[in-house]
Amino acid sequence: MKSEVCVISIYVPNLNKAIDFYTNILGFELSKQYNPKLASLVHGELPLILEENDNATYTQDISGVVLGLLTEDIYEKVKFLKEREVNFVIDEPTNCPPGKYISFRDPFGNVLEYLQFENL
Repeated sequence: MKSEVCVISIYVPNLNKAIDFYTNILGFELSKQYNPKLASLVHGELPLILEENDNATYTQDISGVVLGLLTEDIYEKVKFLKEREVNFVIDEPTNCPPGKYISFRDPFGNVLEYLQFENL
């Protein structure tokens, strides 16, 4: 089994403007644009997901950045987390353009995700 990789997801109000900033200013490369509101970028081995969200607001309680962990078996991760009574936001693997994901909170309320990509 491969080791797990972190993925950072950033929710933005304008995907095109975000792609421009992350590629032309920070040196990321556009890896794939899944649809008009979702793209993946890479910088070396660091994957980054940009998702346009009309509700992307940044307050003390809500961040536009989500730490995502890649996994080969999202169903096994759900079972593992449920056995440990983790506080889920989305507890059933849910389809997204790159594959499936679940989201949950750490003990401090930060949202984390496990992602299983279809074509990695």
